[in-house]
Amino acid sequence: MKIYIFRHGQTEFNRDNKFTGFMDSKLTKAGKEDAQIVAERLRDKKFQVAFHTSLSRSLDTLKEVALMHPECLHFFEDDRMIERNYGTLNGKTHLEIVKKFGVKEYDLWHRGWDSRPPKGESFKDIDKRVREFIKFLKSYMRKNKVNVVISAHGNSIRLFRKLMENLSVKETCDLYIPYDKVYEYEVN
Repeated sequence: MKIYIFRHGQTEFNRDNKFTGFMDSKLTKAGKEDAQIVAERLRDKKFQVAFHTSLSRSLDTLKEVALMHPECLHFFEDDRMIERNYGTLNGKTHLEIVKKFGVKEYDLWHRGWDSRPPKGESFKDIDKRVREFIKFLKSYMRKNKVNVVISAHGNSIRLFRKLMENLSVKETCDLYIPYDKVYEYEVN
């Protein structure tokens, strides 16, 4: 059984270097093209179940992929794979945060393992919810004998990769998750 996971396409906030978090930013023209690239990469793969989050960028990217997969009949929303909540940083540009708090604080909040932005989540927090999702997902796949596709977000995929690939905390924090790449995992 296979898991195919990918990041949503570029959004307006991504383009503008803003912390998006739980805010609902729409796909850009480039983001729609990213979704089409992911769809092409998955063209010859088969999956019966799809997961997305409650944010439109996740669902809109998945819709492009699903156009080529009539065998996929079950779509589920699951926010355990939602983007990281940046709290009070949501909607602000990276430069605004650097100017207001300094580079050191920005770096800690942006890529630190257990540093939470004000009213936000750390990577360590996301690790917990992604870990719960993976446990559920593997059980679901084994019970139903299905392949799964997941349209997720950069930070949740970072933690998904950590858990599926046994990456260190440092390796995880250093990961870059492109908009047009598909990660594939096998579940026995």
